[in-house]
Parts: sequence; structure tokens; C-alpha cells
Amino acid sequence: MWLARPLYEALPYLYAVGGAACLVASWFASGESWSLALVLVGALALVAGLVIWLRRRDFRAQQAEYDHHSLDD
Repeated sequence: MWLARPLYEALPYLYAVGGAACLVASWFASGESWSLALVLVGALALVAGLVIWLRRRDFRAQQAEYDHHSLDD
């Protein structure tokens, strides 16, 4: 699946904002089942955003280190 670069770069932040919005909405939701569903979706979205952000950061750091070492050879 191909995504435009601006969307690709914003994806972890969009997940985090969406997750936070779901958590806030769960506070105001009427009904226990809706509130629980929003909490679960919000927590999963926050974790997904964090995981994507951390994996990209680690990959980019590894690539930069690899590129730096390959230039020394």
C-alpha cells in the first residue's frame, strides 16, 4: 500500500490524536459498553502510534549508522 509522504509521516501522530480523542470521548459517553469500547479503541490507537513512531525512529537511526559506516570503507 502506498501513502503520500506527508500522510505517512503524520500517521503515528494521527493514531495518537485519535486515541486521545477516543479516551476523552469515553469520559462523556453514555452507557458502560460505549465507554469501554472507546477506552479500548483509544488505548490501542495510542499504543499503535507509539509503536510506529519508535520503530521508525530505530530504523532511521540504524540506517544513519549503517550509512555512516559504509562511507568510512
